[in-house]
Amino acid sequence: MTTLSRTLPRLPGILRLLIVLLVFASLSAPLEAQRGALTIPRNLAELADQSETIVRGRVIAVVVEPHPQYAHLPTVLVTLRVEESLKGAPGSTFTFRQFIWDARDRRDAAGYRKGQHLLLLMNRATSLGLTSPSGIEQGRFRIVRDAAGREVAVNGAANCGLFRDLAAQIEKKGIRLSAEMSRVVAGQPAGPLRLDDLRQLLRELRGVRGVP
Repeated sequence: MTTLSRTLPRLPGILRLLIVLLVFASLSAPLEAQRGALTIPRNLAELADQSETIVRGRVIAVVVEPHPQYAHLPTVLVTLRVEESLKGAPGSTFTFRQFIWDARDRRDAAGYRKGQHLLLLMNRATSLGLTSPSGIEQGRFRIVRDAAGREVAVNGAANCGLFRDLAAQIEKKGIRLSAEMSRVVAGQPAGPLRLDDLRQLLRELRGVRGVP
């Protein structure tokens, strides 16, 4: 804690508070839960509402490095080649810098790897240029193929809670899902979700029908 106490005075007040909370969480949480100790469970509508950008693409570069302004802050810089934008206008490539506080995240680049196929629901960047997926691992979907060869998406929480209270929430907002997506929401258990269903749901939550 000595090093932390020397570096915190040089940081903005909100960032100092964030780092202190993360440190105490890491000391008190069980080891296997430390990476997501402060994550609040969110459903798909909440994740989408919180995000500024929703993008699908392949990771083309990953670099673990200090923040360019604050060398004592470890970060991971990730660049995707964009295949599809579902919210926002990221362009042909999308680069973001994420703060990493867990030592394991520094060793494995917070789980980002070159060549990964991802669908990300990204928060708005802070004044320091830092951002992360909404709900951390909840807003980062890895796209893989299942045993039948279909593309499926699964987040770091194994899609648990993705549809919790979703139907009631969107009804209050006046959003009407298509019959097909209503069946997906009603019947999909936790676990891999068909990529096309996830894409369609994200579009319909924004009032857009159809997937190109």
